[in-house]
Amino acid sequence: MFRFDRLSVAFRVVLLCLTWQCIALNGQWSTCYAQFNTDRLVMVGRSALYYEDYVLSIQYFNQAINAKPYLYEPWFFRGVAKYYLDDYSGAESDCTEAMRRNPYVISVYELRGLCRIRQKKFQEAIEDYTKALKYDPENQGLWHNRVLCHIQNKSYDQAQLELDTMLTRWSRYARGYAMRAEVYLMQKDTTKALSSLDKSIEIDPYDGGIWAERAMVSMARKQWKESEDDLNHAVRLMPKHAGNYINRALARVNQNNLRGAMADYDMALDLDPHNFLGHYNRGLLRAQVGDDNRGIQDFNFVLELEPNNLMALFNRALLLEQTGNLRGAIRDYSKVIAEFPNFWFGLQHRASCYRKLGMTRQAELDEFRVLKAQLDKRYGRQPRLSKQQLRKKSDIDPEKYNQLVVADEQEVEHEYKSNYRGRVQNRKVEEHLMPMYELSMERNRREVKVDLPYDRQVEEMNRQKGLPTLYVNAGQQTLSESQFTHYFSYIDSLTVAINRTKTTRDVHPLLIRRAIAYGMIQNYESAIDDLSSYIYSDSTSAIAYWQRAVYQSKANAFHASEGTDVSMKKANVIADLSEAIKYNPKSPYLYYNRGNSYAERKDYKHAVDDYTQAIALDAHLAEAYYNRGLMLVRLKKVDEAIANFSKAGELGLYQAYSVIKKYREK
Repeated sequence: MFRFDRLSVAFRVVLLCLTWQCIALNGQWSTCYAQFNTDRLVMVGRSALYYEDYVLSIQYFNQAINAKPYLYEPWFFRGVAKYYLDDYSGAESDCTEAMRRNPYVISVYELRGLCRIRQKKFQEAIEDYTKALKYDPENQGLWHNRVLCHIQNKSYDQAQLELDTMLTRWSRYARGYAMRAEVYLMQKDTTKALSSLDKSIEIDPYDGGIWAERAMVSMARKQWKESEDDLNHAVRLMPKHAGNYINRALARVNQNNLRGAMADYDMALDLDPHNFLGHYNRGLLRAQVGDDNRGIQDFNFVLELEPNNLMALFNRALLLEQTGNLRGAIRDYSKVIAEFPNFWFGLQHRASCYRKLGMTRQAELDEFRVLKAQLDKRYGRQPRLSKQQLRKKSDIDPEKYNQLVVADEQEVEHEYKSNYRGRVQNRKVEEHLMPMYELSMERNRREVKVDLPYDRQVEEMNRQKGLPTLYVNAGQQTLSESQFTHYFSYIDSLTVAINRTKTTRDVHPLLIRRAIAYGMIQNYESAIDDLSSYIYSDSTSAIAYWQRAVYQSKANAFHASEGTDVSMKKANVIADLSEAIKYNPKSPYLYYNRGNSYAERKDYKHAVDDYTQAIALDAHLAEAYYNRGLMLVRLKKVDEAIANFSKAGELGLYQAYSVIKKYREK
């Protein structure tokens, strides 16, 4: 199993887009013709990557490729987007195209190597890393990944040679010693493996993966106490990793700590509800302590994953018999006996069920087969198997029905070095501010919170006939591919209409909607250009200042991820929101947004003041309570913060309850 580090924010961005410059001159509007600005397309596409709209980013890169197919960047960044969407074959192909145009970019080889690893093309990945190391021989991550590919290819001698080179160059590289330990394990030299792991832990005692790896060595030696101690460290350092709890449960079972083992299985299944080993082994433990009904539930789950798992069938049959469901037990026993006709223990139990149901003839047939099997065993035709505490998952000998299961191969979880972050679905949930309120032509769908945000000036703008309705949303929902296509076309039609319009009064509603449409497809620079043109001709428009602040804030987040200093731009956001408040002082959303801007600058006191004002204007603004709670936490006012989270949860922001739990426990 592979786990990839998060992608550095610098790679989260790409693309360019059609752009129009609109200027006001003596009340007359002129617009230059649409033109492809490839640099802008790539930049907007990269911005879409940053905000994880991968489908949208691909559309931008497609346009850039069509306009200038000889540039390597659109091909490469389209490959990044496909990688995020798990299209590893497509991403590999795009990287290959990028290399044809520029064979000297290290990142392209790195990404193609990762794509090939995902497709188990380890030899091809090695070739990519080898080429990349020609241009960047001091890149530790490339060496690291190439060694792991050699391990996957079972080229242990070559892996050891490269590790010698790595540990000569980077003698304090803890992960290098851990990889060397893995190679020693594959070569069955546990003594050297433990020595390497000890060295790794000495260098970096805060790497949970190394503690887990040392625990695996102890488990292989049946040193259960030592493995539990190591796994305690691994769990402390990696509390969200289900596999550590599964392994610690095995260590605890072998020390007769059934209560602790059960707690570990429960925790593992909370983290990974579809874990086969967790459900199977917990089912066995529940059967052992007499919790038959819940044991049946675990085996039901196992059989949903693997309907023909005979060991789970037999264990469920025993529990069904124990709880009085004799016909269900006979059904499961029969499936097992059909595969193992001389499994006399199963025949004995099925015969007992038949007798309890009054099915004497069927019971006698099974009892005769049991007698014959016992006679065969006495004369050596069916030798007894020695009992073992653990069996491998692929071992389906029915005599081992009551043994805990371990994976066929206790593989070390490889951590490939990468600048690419994991998919957003797989991220650890963190406490982020609720997003700013903004205008959109799509209404956000909420799971719980059902009230619709209302602003008087927006409502007045919606009275203009023949134009799409504008909605006030907290943040922007991700659009589908068909919606993106629609808004691209809509921008084109608005551009034509703006070109034909002769007066500022008539062009304003078109310009504001084109800016919002740009924002919806994440072309924030063009949206800001349109809003700046609007403000140039009408400096009293609260809506224009409001939206320009929102889009500038989003553009700032992207540019900051690339290392750009955006402190002045952040000040501009606050200035725009202050202007908007001047012309619409009764809008709670403007105070709320300015509170977010202060929070981003770590000015927590002013942020709290603005959230408080927003709540005074709208006592049902759940996001303001939530964000004010986060600011109060940072100001060390935890009790007040919890009260705010409670109110946010009451108003429909269910995320607040998990935050309450966290701070109550603290």
